[in-house]
Amino acid sequence: MRRYLLVLDMDLLAIDEELELEPINHIVRQLEQEPCEVTVLSLVKTPQQKLPALELLLGAGVGKFPVAPPAEHDVSAAAEHRMNLAVRHLKMIGCQASGIVSDEDLLPAVRAEARTHAYDGVIVATGMQGGSHLARRLRLDPVHRLRWRWGKRLTVFEGEPVTR
Repeated sequence: MRRYLLVLDMDLLAIDEELELEPINHIVRQLEQEPCEVTVLSLVKTPQQKLPALELLLGAGVGKFPVAPPAEHDVSAAAEHRMNLAVRHLKMIGCQASGIVSDEDLLPAVRAEARTHAYDGVIVATGMQGGSHLARRLRLDPVHRLRWRWGKRLTVFEGEPVTR
């Protein structure tokens, strides 16, 4: 049985719809070859929770600082809900599925999970680009760094950035 790590920072069905069902179709193709087990890794942190350093610097120059998200918005609960929905959907298509929530960023979260469990592949279905424009150009962003480690065993589906 092949084991996959599915990393999400947004609802699986939302990104699946946005990308014309490609993430789910990819998992179904794997399932057709042989039974698979999928661990859903739902990320709590998203790029929208952090402002770029330049934006913070400019805000400090004019005396205007960013406003924190509303206290009633529980990002951990949202990540857990997202994970539970993905696990339920994966079970409906025939996968063995389980899930975990991580408050780490993409790269350290995947590294930590891969150290503790053996995976045949990593599927990243995300609404975030990850890293700055310069990091992406230099291929130092999280997705490229994961690709160095996982090579062809890494599948990336990127949608539009997550909005609140």
